[in-house]
Amino acid sequence: MPTAFVTGASRGIGKAIAVHLARAGYDVAITARTVNEGEGREHSSTLRRSDTSPLPGSLSTTARLIEEEGARALAVPADLTDRASVVAAARRVLATWGSVDVLVNNGRYIGPGHMDRFEDTPLELLDRHLEANVMSPLALTKELLPGMLERGSGVIVNITSGAGYHDPTAPAGEGGWGLGYAISKGALHRVAGILALELATRGVRAYNIQPGFIATERMAQDMGAFGFEASAGAPPDVVGAVVAWVVTKADAAEAYVAQVDARNIEAQDACKELGLLPGWSR
Repeated sequence: MPTAFVTGASRGIGKAIAVHLARAGYDVAITARTVNEGEGREHSSTLRRSDTSPLPGSLSTTARLIEEEGARALAVPADLTDRASVVAAARRVLATWGSVDVLVNNGRYIGPGHMDRFEDTPLELLDRHLEANVMSPLALTKELLPGMLERGSGVIVNITSGAGYHDPTAPAGEGGWGLGYAISKGALHRVAGILALELATRGVRAYNIQPGFIATERMAQDMGAFGFEASAGAPPDVVGAVVAWVVTKADAAEAYVAQVDARNIEAQDACKELGLLPGWSR
């Protein structure tokens, strides 16, 4: 079976992507910080307080769901702010499975600075956003791309955000977002177009997929206080379905992105237009 590597797969969008890829016939390697349910990891959005209360979801739960789809799962814990752990995770997957056909850079920095205003945000937290949201995805791409090029096929999907190319309508903490999230997502947003241009003749495809507002577990537990109402979001399966379609339908995906800017697929629009998630409409 072909193989995929999905970051940030303990819950939310990454978990949905991993399950949909398993359903599409891929063995899936998954990485995140939370290995087992109930573990407490820092997920506060501001500097004002630390929040390590457990969030629903874990690598072990996602692995079980992948296996229920008849695929192999390989859980490789890593922290995107620790580049060495990310590189080690990629190398472990290659050592175990030999190759990775699909890379989905979904995970991002979770911690203080996400919902803090610029004047309150230390520069080292902006560094942390950039490390997790830009440099670690590039490090993973560096590790996995040579095998794709050797085989003459592969797909790189970067989960982007409207924060990377739209201004918020309110300040951070009041329905908007902090500078670290915006500048790091903006930087990641530029990657797919350049990779696609450089690698198109060598069999490797690259895409941005923009989820829109998604009702994740963290959104439901944490983000109401910052002006985000989870009940207004689309289900994570919307993004999972779009990623699986992009990966498995090369000609259709290329025809679709030829009509849009920056190789950016708006997941909710595509899911609705293509009827990828029966029963869902927004």
